[in-house]
Amino acid sequence: RVSFMNNQKPQKPTLSGQRFKTRKRDEKERFDPTQFQDCIIQGLTETGTDLEAVAKFLDASGAKLDYRRYAETLFDILVAGGMLAPGGTLADDMTRTNVCVFAAQEDLETMQAFAQVFNKLIRRYKYLEKGFEDEVKKLLLFLKGFSESERNKLAMLTGILLANGTLNASILNSLYNENLVKEGVSAAFAVKLFKSWINEKDINAVAVSLRKVNMDNRLMELFPANKQSVEHFSKYFTEAGLKELSEYVRNQQTIGARKELQKELQEQMSRGDPFKDVSICLQAIHGKCSVCANLSFLLQQYSPLLAAFTTQGQSELTLLLKIQEYCYDNIHFMKAFQKIVVLFYKAEVLSEEPILKWYKDGHLAKGKSVFLEQMKKFVEWLKNAEEGNQQLSSQVE
Repeated sequence: RVSFMNNQKPQKPTLSGQRFKTRKRDEKERFDPTQFQDCIIQGLTETGTDLEAVAKFLDASGAKLDYRRYAETLFDILVAGGMLAPGGTLADDMTRTNVCVFAAQEDLETMQAFAQVFNKLIRRYKYLEKGFEDEVKKLLLFLKGFSESERNKLAMLTGILLANGTLNASILNSLYNENLVKEGVSAAFAVKLFKSWINEKDINAVAVSLRKVNMDNRLMELFPANKQSVEHFSKYFTEAGLKELSEYVRNQQTIGARKELQKELQEQMSRGDPFKDVSICLQAIHGKCSVCANLSFLLQQYSPLLAAFTTQGQSELTLLLKIQEYCYDNIHFMKAFQKIVVLFYKAEVLSEEPILKWYKDGHLAKGKSVFLEQMKKFVEWLKNAEEGNQQLSSQVE
């Protein structure tokens, strides 16, 4: 009997269901940001609108509060005054504070002061860099949920933080969200952002930052596909007071077109027939220019490339015929034929003899009467002029 009792295995303790539920609840409470939010908001309320005091409070609180875990909550409060729900709204039942970007005055000086708060906080707690970058990307996607004034303040702040290196220009990817672009929110936000960014630095510094993240050629994507032209971009941002940004984008497009054209011409040379398809040049111009007013600028960029391939009269005549054919086939260029020829003449791509030959009997039948009439005054000038190219400007009008 004793032997039997000794052989009995002791009963193992079991985990009760109640105990498991308690653990689950404790874990949930441990990750609940509400208590963290209350602590931050209480501290901000005590500091008031003195942003130096705010920075000191945030610096000291990092030693007691878990900034690493609650980074999103922390930045939501500093920007919007409380935790943001999906879409960018503040929950009605949530505690909030007026010591935040959205409740501040809408001017550059105030946003510069707030930028210093973020700079000091992130310098002190370097691990917040990634969390802050993610926060700004999220806020940009929430733009439609904010008021116009809130968007303006966020744009100014973002521009300042991009200028001082606290943020990386890759955050701008959020602005290419289809809905934001379609409703014009992205472009309007970009105006305020670039104004404050350029105000802090200059267009050259902005260009370097954009180039580092391969965004220097994507700015036109701030507009819907049917408005992604240099002309529309230039008009929009010039009217908004950002002429330097308009010129930068125009130059970027021209450089890209020149590189593309140079590649095409080099391929033609390697095939031994540089004028097999010279219309590529004019197509490139056409693709970048919907109105004749921009021809002068574009042709001046392209003409040095063509000059290398027009070293003989016959090749120049071939180019003239290609220009005639292209202008005839593209109605927008019908009135621009003389202008193109004069500009190429000034750039020494075309010379006097081939032009006179073309006018006399070397032209095509396509659009003959229109083009000969356009060229009449210029041909007369070529035959009689002795003063040189300095008086040529009137021929381009």
